Amino acid sequence: MEHPVLKAGSPAGQMGTAVAPEPARQPSSNAPNSMGPMEVELVLVKEHNGVQVTASTLVNPADHGHALGPSHGHTPIPGEERETWGKKIDFLLSVIGFAVDLANVWRFPYLCYKNGGGAFLVPYMFFMVIAGMPLFYMELALGQYNREGAAGVWKICPIFKGVGFTVILISLYVGFYYNVIIAWALFYLFSSFTGDLPWVHCNNTWNSPNCSDLWAFNTSLNESHKSTPAAEYFERGVLHLQDSEGIADLGLPRWQLTSCLGVVIMVLYFSLWKGVKTSGKVVWITATMPYLVLTVLLLRGVTLPGAIDGIKAYLSVDFLRLCEAQVWIDAATQICFSLGVGFGVLIAFSSYNKFSNNCYRDAIITSSINSLTSFFSGFVIFSFLGYMSQKHNVPLHEVATDGPGLVFIIYPEAIATLPGSSVWAVIFFIMLLTLGIDSAMGGMESVITGLIDEFKFLHKHRELFTLFIVVSTFLISLFCVTNGGIYVFTLLDHFAAGTSILFGVLIEAIGIAWFYGVDRFSDDIEEMIGHRPGLYWRLCWKFVSPCFLLFMVVVSFATFNPPNYGTYTFPTWANMIGWCLAISSMTMVPLYAIYKMCILPGKFCDRLAYAITPEHEHHLVDNGEVRRFTLQHWLVI
Repeated sequence: MEHPVLKAGSPAGQMGTAVAPEPARQPSSNAPNSMGPMEVELVLVKEHNGVQVTASTLVNPADHGHALGPSHGHTPIPGEERETWGKKIDFLLSVIGFAVDLANVWRFPYLCYKNGGGAFLVPYMFFMVIAGMPLFYMELALGQYNREGAAGVWKICPIFKGVGFTVILISLYVGFYYNVIIAWALFYLFSSFTGDLPWVHCNNTWNSPNCSDLWAFNTSLNESHKSTPAAEYFERGVLHLQDSEGIADLGLPRWQLTSCLGVVIMVLYFSLWKGVKTSGKVVWITATMPYLVLTVLLLRGVTLPGAIDGIKAYLSVDFLRLCEAQVWIDAATQICFSLGVGFGVLIAFSSYNKFSNNCYRDAIITSSINSLTSFFSGFVIFSFLGYMSQKHNVPLHEVATDGPGLVFIIYPEAIATLPGSSVWAVIFFIMLLTLGIDSAMGGMESVITGLIDEFKFLHKHRELFTLFIVVSTFLISLFCVTNGGIYVFTLLDHFAAGTSILFGVLIEAIGIAWFYGVDRFSDDIEEMIGHRPGLYWRLCWKFVSPCFLLFMVVVSFATFNPPNYGTYTFPTWANMIGWCLAISSMTMVPLYAIYKMCILPGKFCDRLAYAITPEHEHHLVDNGEVRRFTLQHWLVI
């Protein structure tokens, strides 16, 4: 064939196009029919500030209304552009920065210690291989091929577009409280610039008579009445929990935390307002800084007395624990939430990749780095916990904890006992800031990309729309920085992304592997990277991962416990609000499916055929060819 020639004389900064014929691809055995000769429309690649912009589509000369190829039938409107990452490393760092978050530090090490030490790695790696990596790979490939956000990609099976809105809503809900954690870290960072850290003594204005400079778990003290300076600083000095009687008594936002939250929101806005042009550069700092700090903290931690005992406890192997169902459930849950699948972030990030990018290699690299980071952080955490255990002469299990209590109470208390404690505190909280910022950026990018790709008019107003999203998030987050804000935070954390995200990923896996077809999905990947996924990946997508996710959804319902904060139990109405929040995202799936079936023309069977057939194949439905009404479609792998 002749090489396409770009039109000469196009003004700089504008896009020139040319159309050249391309021989038709040989239809696979699963293709419904031969599509005939095609034309490929090429749009001049332009580069601006290091960001390449491309747009291309394959056009059927006989029917320009049904475009094929990477854009899955989406014909670019005049002037529409899809930016791509300036450098491949920008994408990798963005994915790693999103997936590696605070939970890698405060959740995995504790689970490993609690569930048999090194033995916990057996179920963890098992679920990583059969579900974590396949789902991670699936989302990267889905976004890269369709080049749209979490909702737009479902042109491959329109009836499932509701799941795109589900994951967008979940990401939005998580942003309501996740940014508050970063604000806490920023508050602690500012408080660390002092010669005497404020969580060391009990002579501060916020301390109660129960505060004791001695370790609260010391047998000479009454546990139920004594608390440490670090615990009181977090709950009374930062949160002002003593001024609230519960979730019904929130009070006004605290100006100190509100100011910190405002700084966080501004950082997020200026990291996201230009799209991957800016966020791709920010992650060079936010994604790499935690590894530098973790290494420095580890080098310091292993020199402390008792550190080796802590690390031994972290790695001690108790294979008998593998007989307990809870160990396997904890491992499966950790896999589900640690990789960041189901938030729409991986889809959004990969949609800015070049079409021929090797997403298979990216999936293996980034998911492996995420798991290794979790394991590595355990050495850092338990070296300090071992030190605390020996220093205060208490069993390790009494200092080992997870969640915010680890990074805002236990760890700061350990740091406060070191020479040059202020310096170590600054280093530690800078790490928490960078861990949180890029994960928050990912969640917001999922919302922004998902919506501007679905509502095209927003493309020209990305900066204003980004401002709208971050300001809305800020206003809702204000409930979490009131005197009783920790109760709102706990409620959101418990309901926003629990069962609902497992449900979303389950529907996503079913929609891709069964309705769109794992064979068609494999063809798409082959078109991008030059080879089809192996039988192992196809089996995981079609059978193993959906079964795993179905099991996790059932388990999450069966093992549900109402939220609590310490001894505080939430009232029934608060739990009802939590469930409404969780259900609001899940109901997007059936609601959109009903809406789609109502607006499509024809009888019920015709509507169903259009709803489960990719948009670029609707002309086949017009001709009575509905591939998904054949047995072969459902049996092929």
